[in-house]
Amino acid sequence: MESINYKVEKEPQETLAMDPMKFILWLFLVSIIMLFASQTSAYLVRRAEGNWLEFEMPRIFWYSTIVLLISSIAMQWAYFSAKKDQFKQLKIAISITFVLGLAFLWMQFEGWKQLVAMNVYFVGNPSGSFFYVFTGLHGFHIISGLIVLLFSWAAAFRLKVHAKNLRRIQICATYWHFLDILWLYLFVFLLTFN
Repeated sequence: MESINYKVEKEPQETLAMDPMKFILWLFLVSIIMLFASQTSAYLVRRAEGNWLEFEMPRIFWYSTIVLLISSIAMQWAYFSAKKDQFKQLKIAISITFVLGLAFLWMQFEGWKQLVAMNVYFVGNPSGSFFYVFTGLHGFHIISGLIVLLFSWAAAFRLKVHAKNLRRIQICATYWHFLDILWLYLFVFLLTFN
């Protein structure tokens, strides 16, 4: 009896693909997490050694935290507006986010001035040094977030951000929310261990 060989074609396997820009963003976020994890670990080790000046965090850091939380809400509003092609709301929301980001930076700077008035300097005592490093590094990342936001803002005003082209606003929103969560972590950490 003759055997018949049937060639069975396999269906192609689905490959997992990720947008290269989103992949780069996630790598960047992981590196930031590692940076701050190492810094907070160093903080705890150094604090345990003694010679630690405890000081009360100026109130303006509380207010700046509220401002950053509101900016994150505005960023989410911008994203939802882009998904619905609500261009006017998108422009308003992304503008609010940008202005609140600038306000956060200004408030952080004012907080530094209040620390100096309290005789808490960058040098002299490790607790003050760590506080300036944490807030300064986060401030640097907020500046980078504002730059990303500025590109999204310009694209939104040129109507290049819409329901069929959300990549830019997704990346921007992810980064902005990450910076918000990072600040909340640092804020609670500094309140708890200062």
